[in-house]
Amino acid sequence: MSRGSNQKFKFTYLMKIMQEKTDDEHSITMPQIMDALEKYDITAERKSIYSDLQDMTDKFGIEIIKEQIGRETFYHVGSRKFELAEVKLLIDAVQSSKFITERKSRELIKKIKEFVSDYQASQLQRQIYVHGRIKTMNETIYYSVDEIHNAIASNKKIKFKYFSWQADKSQYILNKGEFITVSPWALTWDDENYYLVAYDDYEKKCKHYRVDKMLKLQVLEERREGEEQFKDLDMAAYSKSTFGMYGGDKKRVKIQFHNKMSGVFIDRFGKDVTFRPLDEKHSELNVDVFISPQFYGWIFGLGKDVKVVGPDEVVEEMKQKAEEFLQNLK
Repeated sequence: MSRGSNQKFKFTYLMKIMQEKTDDEHSITMPQIMDALEKYDITAERKSIYSDLQDMTDKFGIEIIKEQIGRETFYHVGSRKFELAEVKLLIDAVQSSKFITERKSRELIKKIKEFVSDYQASQLQRQIYVHGRIKTMNETIYYSVDEIHNAIASNKKIKFKYFSWQADKSQYILNKGEFITVSPWALTWDDENYYLVAYDDYEKKCKHYRVDKMLKLQVLEERREGEEQFKDLDMAAYSKSTFGMYGGDKKRVKIQFHNKMSGVFIDRFGKDVTFRPLDEKHSELNVDVFISPQFYGWIFGLGKDVKVVGPDEVVEEMKQKAEEFLQNLK
């Protein structure tokens, strides 16, 4: 048997063939494996292929299952690093992530599909609906996230320009067009957006920024500030008490509610939240939140079965916000 020009890649191409052309529902015979190798200009004897298939299982963790059906012997990949259900979950996460652009979503999904066979990938194609979804328009977000992680790991400050959208859909650079310099401490995910939680070196306080609204991000050589403010920060608790990542004064509010609304507060603040019964149908809780228009909007959206009863200044401000809203309806 003459040797093909790609002989040294035999094992690599054999692994590729098995992973792409087989799964629990699709198997191939030894003659089919040899034919597939020949398409890559590789010739091989059965004995060497048997040995390679065993090495895939023993040394590389790719389970090759041998099955006798009648007079034919079939081979297919069994367990993989990612099961089909897990790959579907990853694709769903990419599709639903607003901060990933439509173009990048398609690129990532194409790569994720390489974790399964060609047959399984064709099934996944039917569930891919990216076009028309609300997606970010800032392609640099992936590199910004990477640079922020690098800055945090190396204890360095960063600077960037920050923009907001105008009515004509153009970008308006904030801070008079100048760079903003901060000490990055954490990245968090809230309301379908990535946020940087950082220490503002100028105002000497904690702030957060939408990563997809950052431009020209650079890692500086200066060491970070704000270690004292962040060393005891519980990011999970911080995210639960911040609504839409809008800043405000942190206050402990008292909320009374009908018991049928219990699930709303558990979903928001976690199972560790404490409810105090008021009567057979009502309870109350005390919880720390950052007071903002988004917090008020969340409370208003829960309807008549929920009310904030303290502290007094929060109750009064809520009344004011409600009156302002009603004025806009006239």
